[in-house]
Amino acid sequence: MDRPTTRKFLILPALVCLSLAVLSQDTAYAGAKKPYNRLVHEKSPYLLQHAHNPIHWYAWGEEALDAAKAQNKPIFLSIGYSTCHWCHVLEKESFENQEVADLLNEGYISIKVDREENPDVDQFYMQAVQAMTGSGGWPMTVVMSPDRIPFFGGTYFPRVQLMRILTVLRSAWENEPEKIKAIGKNIGKFLEASNNISSGSSILDESVLKTFYKMATHNFDPLYGGFGASLKFPPPMKLALLLRIAQRTGDKKALAVVDSTLKNMARGGIYDHLGGGFHRYSTDRFWGVPHFEKMLYNQASLSMIYLEAFQVTNTPMFESVARGVLDYVLRDMTGPDGGFYSAEDADSEGEEGVFYVWSNDELEKILSKKEYELARKIYGVSVKGNFSESGKAANILQLQNDVPWDIKTGAVAQSLHKKLLLVREKRVRPFKDDKVLTAWNGLMLGSMAKAYQVLGDPKYLSAAQNSARFIKNKLYRDGKLARRFRAGDVKGQATLDDYAYLVQGLVALYEADFDEKWIVWAIKLQAKQDELFWDADAGAYFFAEEKGNFLPFRKKSFGDNARPNSNAVAALNLLNLYNFTFDKNYSDKARKIFAAVGESMVKYPLGYTQTLIALDFYLDRAKEIAVVGPIKSPQKDAIIKMLQTRFIPNKSLAYSPPGRVSALPVLANKVTAEGLTTVYVCENNICKYPTGDIAKIQELVNDNKRYKLN
Repeated sequence: MDRPTTRKFLILPALVCLSLAVLSQDTAYAGAKKPYNRLVHEKSPYLLQHAHNPIHWYAWGEEALDAAKAQNKPIFLSIGYSTCHWCHVLEKESFENQEVADLLNEGYISIKVDREENPDVDQFYMQAVQAMTGSGGWPMTVVMSPDRIPFFGGTYFPRVQLMRILTVLRSAWENEPEKIKAIGKNIGKFLEASNNISSGSSILDESVLKTFYKMATHNFDPLYGGFGASLKFPPPMKLALLLRIAQRTGDKKALAVVDSTLKNMARGGIYDHLGGGFHRYSTDRFWGVPHFEKMLYNQASLSMIYLEAFQVTNTPMFESVARGVLDYVLRDMTGPDGGFYSAEDADSEGEEGVFYVWSNDELEKILSKKEYELARKIYGVSVKGNFSESGKAANILQLQNDVPWDIKTGAVAQSLHKKLLLVREKRVRPFKDDKVLTAWNGLMLGSMAKAYQVLGDPKYLSAAQNSARFIKNKLYRDGKLARRFRAGDVKGQATLDDYAYLVQGLVALYEADFDEKWIVWAIKLQAKQDELFWDADAGAYFFAEEKGNFLPFRKKSFGDNARPNSNAVAALNLLNLYNFTFDKNYSDKARKIFAAVGESMVKYPLGYTQTLIALDFYLDRAKEIAVVGPIKSPQKDAIIKMLQTRFIPNKSLAYSPPGRVSALPVLANKVTAEGLTTVYVCENNICKYPTGDIAKIQELVNDNKRYKLN
C-alpha cells in the first residue's frame, strides 16, 4: 500500500475469525439502483476523483452519519488521498464497477474521506486498522456501525475479495448482530485504552538519547545509508536528532550516519536530478527506484535537514540539494497568492513514473553524442535500464558513486539537463493536488525561513512571508485556523497539526526577518491551541477539537510517522515561547508532554524522535539570545549572520533596534553599549555579561551541556 507499516498493536481473535470467514465465502449481491454521487459538490481533489463513481458516496459529516442511523446500515468508510497510486487502482478496479456499486448502495452507507483534509478521521481509524491487522496503509478500508465503531478493517482489497467481504459483512450485520456488537465493543475498548498516557514516573535525561543513538546506529545501513533494508523512507527526524547528539557529544559516528544517508539519497533516483525535489520513498535498499509521488511535507522536512547538515559540515552537495528542493517548490508547488500546494502524483498516462523515466533510444535522440556519453557516465543510463515502464526498459537518473557531485554544474551537464527538462515538460504531467493545507504550509514556510537564515537568499524569505500572509488572509477567521483552502473554498476544523506546525513556522520566520507580528501571532495561536486541545486533567494535547469532528471520542498521539508528531512539535514550540516570554505556563506544559510520553519513549525511543529533539532542547542549556543594535550596522549584520548560519539548534533568537518598545520580554531592558550592537546570551533569564565581540558571542552560544555516549 502507499504507506506500508509493520508495527503491531493488537490482534482481536473474534475479528480474525470473521475476516477469515469473509474471505472464504462466495459473492451474492442485490440489483443496481440509480447512482447519485454527492461528491460532485466537494472541492477536495481526492473526493472529486470519485465524483462520477456509480457508488452513492457521501463525504464525512452529519448527513452521512444520520443516514446510517436512520437506515440502520453499516458504514463503508474508504480513506485515501489524491496522489495515492493504490487508491487509483482501487477506484478503477472496484469503485467504477457496477457490481461493487450495487453491493455498497444496497447494503451500506458509503463515505469517502480525503485523509489530508480530515487527518483526525484518518488517524482514528488507522489505529483501529493497525489493531485489527497489525499493519496499515492507504487506501484504507473500514466497516463500522452507525455509531462509528469499526468492526472490520484493512487496506487495498482486489475486487473479487472486496465483493466477498461486503457480502459476508452485510450478512453478519443482519443475521449476527451480537457478534458484530461484541467485536466493535472490543475494538472500542482498545481505542479508548490506547489513549491512556504515562504516569510520568520515567526519569528523562540524556540516557534516553543514548539509547536512541545505540538503536539508530545498530539499524544503520553502512553501505547505502538510512535505516533497515527496504522499503526505505527518508528519515529526516532521526538525522536531525543525530546532528544534535553529535553536537553535544562530539561523536563522529553520529555525524557519519547523517553524512552517508544524505549523500546516498541525493545520488539516488529518489531525488529528481532534473527538476529538484524528493519522491516519497525508495522501493529498494539503494534509494534507486522510488515511489514517484512528491509530497509537500517531504520537501519541507528534507530541505530542512539538508540545510542543517550544510550548517554543520559546509558540504556543497547539501546546499545544492536544499536549493534544488526549495526551488522545485517555488517553481511547481506554489500558488499565485503564496500558498504551497500539497502534492504531485506518482502516475501519469496511467502508469507510475512515466513522467520521470527515459528509454535509451529517447536519450540517444535528444542528446548530442558528448551529452549522451556524459549521461552514461554520471547517471548510469544504459539500454537495459534500471526500471520497467509498461514492460519496456527505462532509466531513472541516478548519480553514480564514483562521480563527483560538482560535475553536475559543468557546461555539458547543464546542457544535458536543459534538453531533458524541455522534453519532460512536454509530457503529460502528473496530477497536482493544489489544495493548500495549513499544517503543511507551516512546515514549508518554516523551511523557507530557515533557508533564508542559512543561505541568505531573499527569495526564500519572500516565499515564507507570502505563505504566512496567505494563511492569515484565507485560513484564519475569528481567532481560529481552518484546515484547507482550495478554489476559493475554506473547509475543515484545524487539528493540532495545523496549530503546532504553523506556530513552529512562524517562530522560524520571526528569527529570519525579526518582524514581531509573526511571533505575536504565534503566541496568539498557541493560546488558541491550548484552549482547543489541551487536556487539563491528564496533560498533553488532543489531536482534534472536542466538538465537530463526529468521531466517537478524542484521541492523543505521540509517535512520529511521515511527519513529526504534533505533541512533540508543540513541546518544542512551548520551550521556544518560554525563552521569548519567560511565561512559566509554557515550560510547565512542555514538561507535562514529556511526562505523558515518557514511559513509551524510554522503551522505544526510535518511535518518538521528534519528542527527543524537544527533550534535547529541554535538557541542554538552551540559549535566549537578544541582539540590540542599529538597523544599519555592519557589526550587527555580521553578528546576526553568524547566529543564523551556525548550527545552534537549542536557541531562541530575538533582535530589536535600540529604543524600540518590544512585545517580547526577552528584549525588555536590553540596551546597547555606547550605541554599538550588544548581544545578551542568557539561560533561564540569567544573562552572561553583554558583549559585542563576535568571538566571545560564539564562545557563549556554543556552551552546551555536554554528555558522553559511553
